This record gives sequence, C-alpha cells and structure tokens, in this order.
Amino acid sequence: MAEAELVTDPGHLGEVVEQLCAADRYGIDTEFHRERTYFAQLALVQIAWPGGLALIDPLALDLTPLARVFSGPGRAIMHAARQDLEVLERCCGAIPHNLVDTQLAAGFLGYTSPSLATLLERELGVALPKADRLTDWLRRPLTDAQLTYAAADVADLVELDERLTARLEERGRTPWLEEAMQEMLNESRGAREPQDAWRRIKELRHLKGRDLAVARAVASWRELRAIELDLTPRFVLSDLGVVGVSVGRPATVDELRRIRGVDGRTLRNSLAQEVVDIVAEAAVNPPRQVASVAQPELPSELRPAVPLVSAWVSQVARDLQIELAILATRADLEALLRGDPDARLAHGWRADTVGEPIRRLLDGEVALAFERRGGLRLEPRAKGDG
Repeated sequence: MAEAELVTDPGHLGEVVEQLCAADRYGIDTEFHRERTYFAQLALVQIAWPGGLALIDPLALDLTPLARVFSGPGRAIMHAARQDLEVLERCCGAIPHNLVDTQLAAGFLGYTSPSLATLLERELGVALPKADRLTDWLRRPLTDAQLTYAAADVADLVELDERLTARLEERGRTPWLEEAMQEMLNESRGAREPQDAWRRIKELRHLKGRDLAVARAVASWRELRAIELDLTPRFVLSDLGVVGVSVGRPATVDELRRIRGVDGRTLRNSLAQEVVDIVAEAAVNPPRQVASVAQPELPSELRPAVPLVSAWVSQVARDLQIELAILATRADLEALLRGDPDARLAHGWRADTVGEPIRRLLDGEVALAFERRGGLRLEPRAKGDG
C-alpha cells in the first residue's frame, strides 16, 4: 500500500487532483455521519491510484476541485457506491461519470451483496483492519488507527477492479455491468420529493378523505422543514406525531400539544402554529384526487403466474451465478406482467435473459417443466397443446 498523505491545504489538494487526472483508474471512498442531520456530514474522502493514496479532509477544504477528476476519463472504483455518490454530489457538485461499483460487479459473479472485506479476502487474500462502528470521523485530529483504516478501504480497489473485470470479460458480462452502472448513475440523489413523504409512513396508508389529505400536507411540510433545518425528519416531528396530527386535526396550538408524538422540539422551534395552519388549510381544501399508494393491480388471471415465474427466475439466477436482486426483483416481475413500459425486464440484457422468455411463457409459446436434476426449465410447446 502506498503511503497515505493527509491532505489539509488547497495547494496539496491541487497536486493530488493533477495526479488523479493523469491516472487511468482510482479507488474512492468516503466516511460520513448521518445520525441527526438530513444531509450526510462528510468527514473524509479517501482516494487511491497507482503509486498514490490521499486522505482528503473536507472539514479543512473546499472539495469542488475534485469535480475536474470526476469529469475526466479515469475510471472511478467504489464499493456500495449509492450513499457515497449522494455525499460527493452535494460536496463536490459532481460525481464520477466513469464508475464501477465492485459490489455490483461481484453480483454478476455470484456474490450476494458482499462487503468489501469479504471481496478483498476472497479475491485478493487481503484482510482489512477491524472497523470500529463507533468511530467519530468528525473529531479532529484523526488518530493513526482511523487513518490506517480509512486508507485500507481504498488501497486495493484498483487491483480488485482489475480482478473482477477480467472475470466479467471471460463470462461476457461486461455490457451487463455497464448497463447496471448507468442505471445507478441515473438514479435520483439528494433531497426526497416532499409530496411523496407521506408514503414512507406505513400507518398513513389506511387513511382516507380529509385525514389522508392532512397527512400528505403535514408530511410534506415536515420534509421541507427537515431540508431547511438539515435535520432528520423525525427530529422535526415524529412519525407518530404526523399520524396523530392527521387523525386529530388540531385547531389550536394547545390541541396540538396534547397529541401523542408531538414533543417540545416542535414547539421550541416555533413551528407549532405552522402545523396548525397546515392542518386547517388541508382540511378545508383537500386535493381533488389523492394518489393511491398501491401500484395498479395485476389482472386476476396473471396472479397465479407470479410465484411460478419467480421460481423460474430464481433458477436462472442460480444457473447464471448472478445475484437474484440484480437480475429481477418481485416488483420487476409484477411490472413486466402488468405491461409497464418502464419495467426493467422489458429492456436491455434483462429482457434478453428473462423478460422475453417470460413473455413467451405468458403467450403459451413455451411451458415450465421440472427436471429432477436441472430444476425448472422452459420447454417449447407443441402446436395444439393446451
């Protein structure tokens, strides 16, 4: 492992950026906290490239110079990248456009959501130092143990990527990974849509009429205030409080105080009257149509097909040694059966692998058969069968 450099001044960061822009591959990881804030608090960025390893301190530096690296041709290598991408986009204003996620790549080789430690040990024989889940990455100065652990998270990513890439190419699955990576890059990141916040509180799903209208309005308000104050939504108003307010519909601050789940935090932040006003407006002027939580139901004649198709897709995943969730989830199958034009199984490699065979099964062109040694198989149906 190259000796790690702790980067705390702009000049040093500029030197690192120049070296990274010249590298064809680099591994990157972040350390952050998100216990009480809406947005993750970035505490450290680790980047390793052939011949170098930098630990960049975002508490001392503006990280926007890294956007130049991310827009360049170099291949960024990350593990379980989704949350890191969200953090980098917020702090740097950009994310790597040429990216591979080693956890996703490993899924195309039969691994099931492996940890980085598992992958490094099995693929490279490298043992990561033991992690301390209670480490405070925002405290300064960072200890030697913290720096060693942080550096180890990226030190072998380039070599790991080379190993996984070679195996994927042998199996002809590189295009599959490229398509999956593009899906990840296209995902929405950052703040959630306030108008959809109510859907994440399961106790609201049975509400109807004005109660549901109030629930939608209060949940949306809570999300907006959480973004504004950079607080986890439950520290603005608990889920129980949203439910209680939705059903109780308080008309005064005193009534609001008596609702279970509403505590002093809401009142101390001078937000209580806002809640009362939101309730009054939503109760008097509910939306004309409240969006349904549920997806359109499957036609009754297709419902029996779901467990059969699920079993066959599981068999395909085992045969191909691909993580099942990457190939197709139950939601993917139901979207395909409903005829959803945006269904993942209707496009790309998934369509070729399972989507088109499922269509042929539903059209009666093939049938499912069970082989004692081979499991479930699709077989052509002779004309006149049925």
